[in-house]
Amino acid sequence: MKELDGKVAVITGGAGGIGRAMGIRMAEEGMRICLSDLNEERLAATVAELREGGMDVIGVAADVSELSSVEALRDATISHFGAVDVVCNNAGVASGAHGKLWEHEINDWRFAFSVHVYGVINGINAFVPYLIDRGVETHVVNTSSNNGGFAPIAMSPTYATCKAAVVTISECLWGQLHEIDAKVGVSVLFPTGRTKGVLDTGIWAAAERPPGYEAAAPIDHTNKMAGWIASMEAAGTPVAVTPLSEVADQVVDGLYANRFWMVEEGRFEESVKQRADIMLRRADPFYQLG
Repeated sequence: MKELDGKVAVITGGAGGIGRAMGIRMAEEGMRICLSDLNEERLAATVAELREGGMDVIGVAADVSELSSVEALRDATISHFGAVDVVCNNAGVASGAHGKLWEHEINDWRFAFSVHVYGVINGINAFVPYLIDRGVETHVVNTSSNNGGFAPIAMSPTYATCKAAVVTISECLWGQLHEIDAKVGVSVLFPTGRTKGVLDTGIWAAAERPPGYEAAAPIDHTNKMAGWIASMEAAGTPVAVTPLSEVADQVVDGLYANRFWMVEEGRFEESVKQRADIMLRRADPFYQLG
């Protein structure tokens, strides 16, 4: 996109983590922001904080797993700002799946897919026809992950599978929009940033599940990041934390460049090459991370 100042962005999963960081960074470019999240209390607090900083922000609670809820998000944003220019399908959860893949409950999969995959699909179905009809330069950003998007971490199959699906959905969306010469750009975001380290996005703790996705076995909802960092540092391995603002920089830079692959250079090239090489050699998938 050539210009962001004055444009309107909708960001799901916007009450915290990467979504909040994107909202702040886009507002710094002069954009007007609609943050959306399922957690209404946290969303209201985030919106209030950003407004205190002089940012033009509203909050609209929405459940990305339900198309009607995302359509209501679209309508509320247009009603308030008069338009939508950028849609960030960013909402994500840790499903809380436990045990080996063959031990996962069906609801572990259903819950993960409802947010990571159907959240993107519903965002596309709700917003893309509107963006096409506008006939002006607009953009869709879908959040994936190196875990699944490039190579899966074997111990997190629900998450990795969903994030791989997000990449494929984004590629298909780009191809179909390109075919009709639409002015809607598409990007797939691999949150990285310039600083090599872990991302404290809030997804280190299993999310509370809405009705219909209950687990039979108890789920541990504690945040694993603090304990993991403590254990690593106790073993003499310092842990660097990547500022989420750097991920937001990736998004803004990618929007200006109309970049499909939103990923920091030098981060995953070797992983991609290794996986492609193994595929070409028909070798065992030793590219798996973890």
